[in-house]
Amino acid sequence: MGDIMDTQYFRAVQDQKKMEVADVIRQVYEALTEKGYNPINQLVGYIMSGDPTYITSYKSARSLIMKVERDEIVEELMKAYVETKLS
Repeated sequence: MGDIMDTQYFRAVQDQKKMEVADVIRQVYEALTEKGYNPINQLVGYIMSGDPTYITSYKSARSLIMKVERDEIVEELMKAYVETKLS
């Protein structure tokens, strides 16, 4: 065990948060698709407006997406885009 005066750093917490955002996006996407919505249009509407009614309440998708900040969603989507399209 380290000295109590040393600063502790936990990288896993940040990595876990990113995984959670990606998982929320996946689950919301699946719920929107299952209900017959265009998931891209609905997610863009939510991200741009902040209005949660763009997201279905089916499978608790609306409450799930509200657990993460919109800027975190945009960050995760940009990261995935850059990794798949620009790398």
